[in-house]
Amino acid sequence: MSIGISEEHVELASSLRKWAADLQGRGLARAAEEDDGATFASAWAALTEMGVPTIGLPESAGGGGGTTLDVAVALEACAHELVPGPLLGPAVAALALGEALGGLPDDAAVGIALGASEPIVWDAPSATHVLAEVGAGWRLLPREAVELTPAPGLDVSRRFGRLRVLDPAAGEAVDLTTDRLRRTVVTLAAAEAAGVARWCLATAVDYAKVREQFGQKIGSFQAVKHLCAEMLETAEAVTTAAWDVASAADDAGEGAEEQWAFAADVAAAVAFDGAVEVAKSCIQVLGGIGFTFEHDAHLYLRRALALRALVGDADEAAGRLTDAAVAGVRRRVHLDLDGRDDAVRAEVRATVDRIAAAPESDRRALFVETGYLMPHWPAPYGLGADPVTQVVIDQELARAGLSRPDIVIAGWALPTILEHGTDEQRERFVRPSLLGDLVWCQLFSEPGAGSDLASLQTRAEKVDGGWRLTGQKVWNSVAERADWGICLARTDPDAPKHRGITYFLVDMRNSPGIDVRPLREITGHALFNEVFLDDVFVPDEMVVGEVDDGWRLARTTLANERVAMGSSRLSHSTERALELAAGGITAAQRVQVGHAVALATVCSLLGVRSTMRSLAGRGPGAESSVAKLLGVRNRQDGAELVASLHGERVLLTDDEQVRPDVWELLNTRCLSIAGGTTQVLRNVAGERILGLPR
Repeated sequence: MSIGISEEHVELASSLRKWAADLQGRGLARAAEEDDGATFASAWAALTEMGVPTIGLPESAGGGGGTTLDVAVALEACAHELVPGPLLGPAVAALALGEALGGLPDDAAVGIALGASEPIVWDAPSATHVLAEVGAGWRLLPREAVELTPAPGLDVSRRFGRLRVLDPAAGEAVDLTTDRLRRTVVTLAAAEAAGVARWCLATAVDYAKVREQFGQKIGSFQAVKHLCAEMLETAEAVTTAAWDVASAADDAGEGAEEQWAFAADVAAAVAFDGAVEVAKSCIQVLGGIGFTFEHDAHLYLRRALALRALVGDADEAAGRLTDAAVAGVRRRVHLDLDGRDDAVRAEVRATVDRIAAAPESDRRALFVETGYLMPHWPAPYGLGADPVTQVVIDQELARAGLSRPDIVIAGWALPTILEHGTDEQRERFVRPSLLGDLVWCQLFSEPGAGSDLASLQTRAEKVDGGWRLTGQKVWNSVAERADWGICLARTDPDAPKHRGITYFLVDMRNSPGIDVRPLREITGHALFNEVFLDDVFVPDEMVVGEVDDGWRLARTTLANERVAMGSSRLSHSTERALELAAGGITAAQRVQVGHAVALATVCSLLGVRSTMRSLAGRGPGAESSVAKLLGVRNRQDGAELVASLHGERVLLTDDEQVRPDVWELLNTRCLSIAGGTTQVLRNVAGERILGLPR
């Protein structure tokens, strides 16, 4: 998925990619390889005719009147096709200088001189003007006021050079700070990084689908599949960070500058290293052909490396993130509902206020009565709420400081009962479970059937009036206190493994033959259980759906998916790391904490993008799958970071400040196993999202 989410941005990206492909930018870059003074005149003429560099200028200044996000979508598309020559510099200048100067000279190709005492000028051969720091301020200098010395460089699709100012009083003084210019550079360079990452991912995947080794497509090899899935994770993180910083640049109002600065540091910490890693992995998938000069992959690696060099050190950005987060800054994304909330806002607010005014002991019942506990579920248990209404409810609950009760495993059981159960099952189980009167556990996994759940061996034999279940289940949370369990058992042992499975509801309290044994985990505590079923009777009316159709039911999600507003709070361990950082840590540790803040922020933003996609009426993208994989890494790495901040204190278990953090460190090890191992999920992402062969 590209930066753009709205229909308008999706169409803009698609049309610009097609247009940019016709420029044959990679061919132009190759043709100019030996020309240090290459201006890429044909590409620049096409860009200015299309108005791409000035999309962000106000119409009154001769531009397109677009937003920063419009510019980012355009630059991502052009970078995807490696449009050569000046574009990033003029686009940055249009945003940074457009309003301050009331416009730019016609067809100005502004070179940016952002760096140390001897700055390197972007697009030196093409520059008609140079934006440079002269003395205590910034000036837009005409070409005749400077001496530019082009030189060959790493990125063969662009040219850079050295600057010597001849007339420091020439041109115009610009009301611009270095911080703001750097922020603008990061904002648009991140969009280019996203375009590079997208091309590299698509190129690697397309090659893996057709290249054969050992008689098979290499995309079917698990090592290649995992590498491509990891590229997807990184590309989504780069895209998300690029989208967010461009969105933040357009925000106005209280705290807007602070939010943009925070988003820019997240992008600086994530996007450029990420683009480089995806470009390197692309060459790895391509193998020997990717290492040849004739293949285009190295051109994208060069662009990614050059972008990283332009924006500065990711660790510096991470350090700033730590400082900001310790001071209380978190990324708060405003969801613009474009007036679609007007019809429901007042009613939702009144309902939420009624829940908030009730005694705490009565609030759960009110959540259920109003349908606000699970608003996306169908009536009478929910509201059948559309995405806009769901977001409004979340916003109003947040305003009132209310949190929904957690229905835990019932969140897995009840959707299946709602969609596939009988009226009697719905009447008996749904409302009492929402009220908390019934507690559920899940009886799916077995010692020999974890990620490969279809290999389960628990058998169900038909008897008069029902079934007899025998087998062993494992990793069953809350089974020790559950009233009911959802259980998969094999009803046809001769059927293929994904068939012949039936979905049962098991009475955990009153069924003879159930033995629940606590299972002590690496934390030293017993949160899970083993459950042994010995000839347990389940009546026919406790079968959900059709016999032998349980595998399909186990994968059920309601068509009207839950849409969440997202939270500005970071993951538990990241917030804990910030608490420790506030008490004083080393400079190196502050960098580590900042990178954790960046990853946690991206994980939160993935959920926001998924919500916005739903609001735009678009189907789910890759964000939900990537969010699971990145979220696991975020929580596990965050817990390890917290432990490392304690140093040798983790050796002592009697320290009340340290003990919970050690428990979290050990407990999060389960996250890359539970719900499907990371490796299996990468197989799934490779096959279902990227289309790689099995």
